[in-house]
Amino acid sequence: MSVLVLVLAVSAACCLGLGFVLQQNAARRAPPGDFLSLRLLLDLVRVPRWLAGTGLMVAGMTLGAVALGRGEVSLVEPLLATNLLFALALSRRQTRQPLGRQGWAGLVLLAGGVTAFIVAGEPRAGSAVTDPLRHWLVIGLMLGLAVLLTTCARRSRLSRGPVLLALAAGLLYGVQDALTRVSGRLLSSGGLTELLTGWQPYAVVALGVTGLVLVQSAFGTAPLRMSLPALTAAQPLAGIACGVGFLGDRLRTDTGALTWEACGLAAVVTGIVLLGLHPAMPRGTARSGRARELQAR
Repeated sequence: MSVLVLVLAVSAACCLGLGFVLQQNAARRAPPGDFLSLRLLLDLVRVPRWLAGTGLMVAGMTLGAVALGRGEVSLVEPLLATNLLFALALSRRQTRQPLGRQGWAGLVLLAGGVTAFIVAGEPRAGSAVTDPLRHWLVIGLMLGLAVLLTTCARRSRLSRGPVLLALAAGLLYGVQDALTRVSGRLLSSGGLTELLTGWQPYAVVALGVTGLVLVQSAFGTAPLRMSLPALTAAQPLAGIACGVGFLGDRLRTDTGALTWEACGLAAVVTGIVLLGLHPAMPRGTARSGRARELQAR
């Protein structure tokens, strides 16, 4: 594994984790009527804390894109999942909660799971799949699940809605990461002309804006502990599926390697849940009667 890719991916995770906390601090005060609406972004853009969080998130995505250009999606995505460690660090500073057994267990599982997956799987580049049908099958599956989750979230609103929205956003971000790598390949092989004539960079922007609306709606309707674990868990799983599915990423497939890879991913998800549910994560603020009225509708 390239040291540069490691540094870029972990730096990206740091920016993302800190940015998510600042965004949630601001989004929880957004009007309930902005739920799943572009008006939400228009309202939040006037909040300095949200702008700072968004700036960090953009920086994290940029660093992640550079890392994806130099390393496999199946390698970078698990490293990006460590953003929750940095989110917890900032949240602990705000809430002054000790790490405790739950925090240490989550930290060990997340870090150990990422290490186990990378060491056992040995992600490496291969030949990208040229069959467009396979591309659209994998991408369509991810997008279809995201639409289904968003539809269910509209009905759940303040109960299971934030978790479902975060899962949907994580799936979109995973596909976005994969298409970012494809866009980088287009730029390096054919220059700016080939990049701008392809559909992939425009899909990256569309997925980014849609994911941002979903994430901010989740952040604005529930505590961070309900949404960030789902977002952090879904993104690497979707990214790995795209990497192996059509980008040509290769993982070891012998029985022992597959067992360790599965255990590593399970440990990552478990660690994410433990850290996301840690008492240090912001609880958010209770919604007003207007919010309860919206939920009743």
